[in-house]
Amino acid sequence: MSQKRKLLKFAETKLFPHFFEPELYYNKTEDFFLKSKWNTNFFKNESPIILELGCGKGEYSVSLAKENTDKNFIGIDIKGARMWKGAKDSLELKLDNIAFVRTRVEFTPLCFAKNEVEEIWITFPDPQLGPKKTIKKRLTSPRFLSYYQKFLKDGGTVNIKTDDDTLYAYTKRVLEINQLEVLIDTDNLYESEYYTGILQVKTHYEKLWNKEKKTIKYLKFLLPSDKALVDLPKDED
Repeated sequence: MSQKRKLLKFAETKLFPHFFEPELYYNKTEDFFLKSKWNTNFFKNESPIILELGCGKGEYSVSLAKENTDKNFIGIDIKGARMWKGAKDSLELKLDNIAFVRTRVEFTPLCFAKNEVEEIWITFPDPQLGPKKTIKKRLTSPRFLSYYQKFLKDGGTVNIKTDDDTLYAYTKRVLEINQLEVLIDTDNLYESEYYTGILQVKTHYEKLWNKEKKTIKYLKFLLPSDKALVDLPKDED
């Protein structure tokens, strides 16, 4: 994508009423103004809130919002030019149960209050296959799961779809060592009984992996808010 096109998309998102770019930094402690107020001040209802973390083009968020008008959806990503697609599509569809927030996933505790979110979707995140120090950047690492505990309702659910064997195995081990209850686990989603409804929605990246004949994995698990999470032993990193 050309720089000019990116700038045009950034400029357009600033005009979208459901697109937010909070100024959040690593050393900043002030909360985003909608924290604890998403239902009352933005959605104007008491419906459950569901997040898509690393939403990319927002296909999942838009599809979920279309199919579940009794729930609210928020797509989170740092790539504003990518999010433009979902934000624009949802605006044209006149969906009033969806929003997009451009920020880093690690800043989500500044955007949402305790028990404000019911469910999380993580669709095809970066598996962080570089040096060992990047493992903690995985969105299913204990570090990130502890962020989600700050705003996910007790016993709320986390869903992850991935094509990556390493990330899938790593996530399963994290769940095992922390004794988190797994509701669904399949290493071949398309051939499983779970391949129905929203799980049939394909993101931009999923379509790319399909062309490469990669098998799609899916995990759904419970995340208690008061569970102390531990990292994998060093020899398992």
